[in-house]
Amino acid sequence: MDAKKILIVDDSALTRRVICDIINSDSRYQVEAMANNGIDALKILETKQFDGIITDINMPRMGGLEFLKELKKMGRPERVMVLSTETTEGAKVTLDALELGAVDFIQKPQNAIYSKDKDFIKRFFDILEAVVFSNRKASSGIFRNTVMIRPGGTVVKVDSAKVPGEGRGNKLVAIASSTGGPKAMQSVIPRLPKNLDAPVLIVQHMPVGFTKSLADRLNAMSEVTVSEAAEGEYLEKGHVYISRGGAHMNYEDARGRARIHYTDEPPREGVKPCANYMYESLAKSPYHSIVCVVLTGMGHDGTEGIQNLMKSKRTHIIAQDEKSCVVNGMPGSIVATGVVNEVLDLDQIAQAIAGNVGVR
Repeated sequence: MDAKKILIVDDSALTRRVICDIINSDSRYQVEAMANNGIDALKILETKQFDGIITDINMPRMGGLEFLKELKKMGRPERVMVLSTETTEGAKVTLDALELGAVDFIQKPQNAIYSKDKDFIKRFFDILEAVVFSNRKASSGIFRNTVMIRPGGTVVKVDSAKVPGEGRGNKLVAIASSTGGPKAMQSVIPRLPKNLDAPVLIVQHMPVGFTKSLADRLNAMSEVTVSEAAEGEYLEKGHVYISRGGAHMNYEDARGRARIHYTDEPPREGVKPCANYMYESLAKSPYHSIVCVVLTGMGHDGTEGIQNLMKSKRTHIIAQDEKSCVVNGMPGSIVATGVVNEVLDLDQIAQAIAGNVGVR
């Protein structure tokens, strides 16, 4: 198999060299060209085509966001990995990049020594593999019937469910998501009705500092309240809680009331937070049944946790279908077990959630 051709776009010569050395250390990939800003990259793209692009955000003349907008206008087939920074502003801009069609991001190495870290290199190649081999249609940044925001922040509702959930007792929704998840959740969370009769827990694989920006963005788009979950916070119906990066979010009983509790175990499935911990912690919760939702993502996170949860709880399991996933690893893993109740297009998932838990 011919090596996949990669274009690197970054104004730092050191970063270009470091990233180039990492990529060329794997025979599956080859750096074909490098540019120090978006304008120079577009000139290269006039005569060449690549299997993947890695771009910085902050660059002179044309930055990463403007570059992504131009790629989208041109209908270029290349998919993109973004190099992000650890700052709060960096997190917000990175989410903008994901909305513009970038498949995923990795935090930019602060120096050459850090870039040689085994965990960084593994994470880098995991993302690069998703960029190069992911679903072209789903990662294009265009989802059918995406919830739109009117001026002033009013959500245009799309078939909000108004039916009671099946069965009796308290219910909870638990969502696992990874690569492609921030964009996919914009087609799920804003479509949930404000009076949803259940709390919603979300584990999205993101590093420290990024999950709050994601929660704030979804909250501005949605009728339900969305926040980064805080330690000791009690769970309320109609509220969406996103696990913060760098810790594992669990259910905890506090004298009969459900609340958030973070733990600091090592990464599991290579990620932290890990959805498996969340699902397994719910086994001892007072909820009558759990609606488990697995969205787009690399790897297998969620499968083991859901299977363990099923031993003690009634579950209804929803997986995003392959054609609407950027990466079908996580949904495909749970589907392969044969325990899934519904495999749905992304646009159908919010309706299915509301139909299962009902409204107040």
